[in-house]
Amino acid sequence: TLTCQDEVPENATVLWQLKEQGATGGWGQQLAEGNTLLLRRLRYEDSGHYSCSVGSHLLRSLRLLVAEPPETPQVSCYRRSHDKDVLCEWPQQEKPSPGTRAMLWVKRRFVAENATEHRCRYFSKARKFICRVKVPPGTDDTKHLVVSTCVSNSAGGSAGKDKIITLSSVLKPDPPVNVTVKAVEKAPQWLQVNWSYPSSWDPRFYWLRFQVRYRPEPAPTFMEVDQVTTTWLDIRDAWRGTRHVVQVRAKDEFGHGAWSEWSQEAVGTPWTGRREIWGPETGYSVPVEDGTCGVTLPPMLFGEDDSNGAGGEEGFLGVKGRDTQGVCSLALPSAPLPCRYRQTWWTSGQQMTKPEGEGQHMLVPLSLPPPTLSDTPLLSHPVPSAPGMLHMTHTDYSSSGQ
Repeated sequence: TLTCQDEVPENATVLWQLKEQGATGGWGQQLAEGNTLLLRRLRYEDSGHYSCSVGSHLLRSLRLLVAEPPETPQVSCYRRSHDKDVLCEWPQQEKPSPGTRAMLWVKRRFVAENATEHRCRYFSKARKFICRVKVPPGTDDTKHLVVSTCVSNSAGGSAGKDKIITLSSVLKPDPPVNVTVKAVEKAPQWLQVNWSYPSSWDPRFYWLRFQVRYRPEPAPTFMEVDQVTTTWLDIRDAWRGTRHVVQVRAKDEFGHGAWSEWSQEAVGTPWTGRREIWGPETGYSVPVEDGTCGVTLPPMLFGEDDSNGAGGEEGFLGVKGRDTQGVCSLALPSAPLPCRYRQTWWTSGQQMTKPEGEGQHMLVPLSLPPPTLSDTPLLSHPVPSAPGMLHMTHTDYSSSGQ
């Protein structure tokens, strides 16, 4: 409430006017009439010179200042790499008043020398003051420095508590970038994570070590992998068929300073290929469990002739689709991995036994035959069985790795 005068002549009309701060020329906008002026919900923009007058006769002039006392700085400093300047900052709960000035001083500890002065700027989006401290080339990273701060405006001033730092202790890299998560073919529990150094860190002179954390999306907590010195990592215990969230952060290779913030989240799902046993003529297929390629198939897949029960040489067994974790693949143009081959014959009313010499079905070679593994044949002749009994051939073999 602004009052013009204690006593005002009767029948006189008092008029209030505002000349805003920085305005030039005559008096500004007219506000209200009366001996008192009530201003509600004051804002910074309400600052200025207020005057009351009767006609052209000036009765009184007042200067009104609207400002918030500055908040006490709580400064923290960091350095994005060994060749970058130091940035010191502190947050603000409220927007500072217009005309607020923030300063920072840096000097070496226990040395009688003048401190270097640095002006700080307020960034409204980040809601913080930020000061840039130049670091001369060749400065010792282990020497202690004293950082002092002060904020002032027309409503008062406030000084922060001194902070003691070293250039190595405030080292904090930017988070890694370009984080990608890819599935690994034939490996349903693997994920390959790749990332890049941040542009603010030059790996030609100093390296970073990394920490990777990941979780399947149903899980609430992360699993972490430490001491990663490369820009890639193979996760080998991922959940099959489940989308995973992955993040990476970085730190100086010698452990100086602090970890960077976590990178942006990247997502990926392990390989979900399906393997099947199939017959070329019937199109009959059976899913195969992971970790094995041993199945029991009806004789029709081996070229069984229903009329005479004789098996032909043209019948074969194939594996279609993708394999997982080094399990065998008989249809690939490379030497087969360890595999279990199982063949079963069922008895019927017309056929009680399998004639001797039949039931041997050679694997059709897909490329040049590999060197002989041993003098022992892969599939031995079956022993004649008695009528009504089940005849089975069960042979294990393994490759030489060639």
